[in-house]
Amino acid sequence: MRKILIVGAGQSGLQLALGLQARGYDITLMANRTADEIRSGRVMSTQCMFDTALGHERDLGINFWEPLAPRIEGLGVSVAAPDGAGRAVDWLGRLDGHAQSVDQRVKMSGWLDTFVQRGGQLVVHGAALSDLDYFSRLYDLVLVAAGKGELVSLFARDADRSPYREPQRALAVSYVHGLGPRPEHPDTEAVRCNVVPGVGELFVMPALTTGGRADILFWEGVPGGPLDVFDGVTDPGEHLALTLELMERFTPWEYARATHVELTDAGATLAGRYAPTVRKPVGRLPGGGAVLGVGDVVVANDPITGQGANSAAKCAAAYLDAIVEHGDRPFDEPWMQATFDRYWETARHVTKWTNAMLSPLPEHALQLLGAAGQLPRVADRFANGFNDPSDFEHYFYDPAATAAYLESVAADA
Repeated sequence: MRKILIVGAGQSGLQLALGLQARGYDITLMANRTADEIRSGRVMSTQCMFDTALGHERDLGINFWEPLAPRIEGLGVSVAAPDGAGRAVDWLGRLDGHAQSVDQRVKMSGWLDTFVQRGGQLVVHGAALSDLDYFSRLYDLVLVAAGKGELVSLFARDADRSPYREPQRALAVSYVHGLGPRPEHPDTEAVRCNVVPGVGELFVMPALTTGGRADILFWEGVPGGPLDVFDGVTDPGEHLALTLELMERFTPWEYARATHVELTDAGATLAGRYAPTVRKPVGRLPGGGAVLGVGDVVVANDPITGQGANSAAKCAAAYLDAIVEHGDRPFDEPWMQATFDRYWETARHVTKWTNAMLSPLPEHALQLLGAAGQLPRVADRFANGFNDPSDFEHYFYDPAATAAYLESVAADA
């Protein structure tokens, strides 16, 4: 039985651990917190997972919360008018397969408990480089899925695939109860993306949290702009008040349904920022061993396109297949690089699209978003791109391709 060590207990690390465990591998998982500590801690992300990523969880039989979480059937886009008076663009696209958001405190603590109940070896310890140096001699393969801390330094930045060295957004999250329905689609659960040009974006999404049904309010602010005001705010109530104040100022149509919200719990807020980075997949230890990076250790995109948990799930699925297919052969560095390359075929589309959305949108992209308000087929296709970002290659980046696509849809309509 092959012995594998996975460091990190997030979406990619736990999904991969449970998948390998189910296939008979001897898995040791290193986590820096217990399940109870995760469950009672602060929120960690916004995680809206679309159909393909949810499918990977279904394949492993670990979609425990699918009957409980809100079924997100649509994705809407609003663009604030230049004069600040209402919306220049507002539409809802329908998803082919539903999406869902489960608070990672719920999911990761539950998966961690499941891993232990199924006989997995859990080590609750913040791993250091010296630990990996030792463990690399005891295991057939060491996978690093901890996207923060000193272990990330093992993986060199890939300059060719990382155009940014600084954070491109300041992030602020609140989980709330009491948000009213959108009057335009009161019976449809949807993610709402509100773009305020030159200022940032507000995302609103239904979710399942520790206290049941909730909604997530998520500001992405251009650094140095009017939304970049959450640094140093440690009081959850102050964080929410600031979130609502900005909603009233920049997205009054969303604020109108948020006048009676309250935080779901004391750990329901999060703020921070990080630079989007792609890293080399193989980390070399001081003692000469090699480890393979997983998930956002190697591809960390800004959450503006909601792809973090989706990418982590897709990475875990690709790595699981590669490990099983490899059989008893050594997990050497060429195999590690080839395994990452297999995942990069999916991840490269996410990175390209996310980086494009971080920049001011060109005129043809704005025309596309505007046309989606008149052409439901365009709205639906854009919405489903969140599940399969590779589709944007066909009509989003090139002005000529965008024009040809819109002409064909208009002609059919």
